[in-house]
Amino acid sequence: MQSLRPYLVILPAAVFACVSCVSTGKFKAMQQQANQYDSLYNQSMRTLQTCEADNKNLSTQKNNLQLQTNAMKLTLQTTQENNNALKKQVQAMSAISTAQAESIKKSIDNMGAEDTYMMALHYAVARRDSVNMALILELKAAIGGYSDQGLQIKLDNGTVHVDLTDSLLFGGDSTSYTITDGAKQVLSRMSRVINDQPSIDFTIEGRTDSLTDAQDSLMDSWDLSAKRATSIARLMQTQYRVSPGRITVAGRGEFAAATTTDSTEAATANRITRFVFAPQMDELLHLLEHRKDQPTPTPAASTTPAAQTAPATQTTPVAAPTPTAPAATTPATAAPPAKTAQTTQP
Repeated sequence: MQSLRPYLVILPAAVFACVSCVSTGKFKAMQQQANQYDSLYNQSMRTLQTCEADNKNLSTQKNNLQLQTNAMKLTLQTTQENNNALKKQVQAMSAISTAQAESIKKSIDNMGAEDTYMMALHYAVARRDSVNMALILELKAAIGGYSDQGLQIKLDNGTVHVDLTDSLLFGGDSTSYTITDGAKQVLSRMSRVINDQPSIDFTIEGRTDSLTDAQDSLMDSWDLSAKRATSIARLMQTQYRVSPGRITVAGRGEFAAATTTDSTEAATANRITRFVFAPQMDELLHLLEHRKDQPTPTPAASTTPAAQTAPATQTTPVAAPTPTAPAATTPATAAPPAKTAQTTQP
């Protein structure tokens, strides 16, 4: 019995050591798991804050649009009431001749048509703004994380612009038009947003600086900017399945520079590729064209129905718009040669 006493003392110590080792390992595993949960919690809180901010912005925009809509409805209702009152007054004036009464009625109807036209025009503009806002939110969600690498998203004159520096797209080589692997990730994300917005066409504008020298494969800055835009368009078409019918390629060369200072910093800032997204504005253009096709000589003709000079007053407004037609077509006819020169060089 005395020979077993040392073993009885050693055995509990060994058991205690084993239990303490197992508890330490479990504690470390639980501590690592707790750290992972803390990281996931922090990431979830950041995502929640971003979503809450976006939701707040959208709610504010919705409230503003609702206020504008209510104001326009009230204006329309007031105008209709005034028109009805005026029509009743016209019917009550028996002393007015039939021709004069018909002329007044037409004038009142024209006033109502003017209000309807303004309402439709306001709706078309609001719809364009909402499409642009939705596009900006989707682009920021997809590629907003690259803003510190030379990417900028902004709204300018009713169109959405996405500017990418040549350091992001072409590795900072001022004469290269080969897209880097990192840039392909950005273009892939952007293509997914574009494919989700089939009603929006866009233009890829290549822009360079005045310090670009001619190379064996490059004639000048026109050639380089067009090849850069074309290489991006070809990649988006072949690898990311963007419809080529929605893409317009433009080489702006050094002639659309943000700054004209001949410094290295200015040259770097001017070497960008710009995506210009323009939502389809067929509805707005149709309203403007319809307005253009309906000039305002009708009130003048109706106020003098029995006069012999009425045909002369009608021909004067018709002749007036004709000088504006060549002025409107001159930029349109001048633009295609510039585009073909840019797109055929690559």
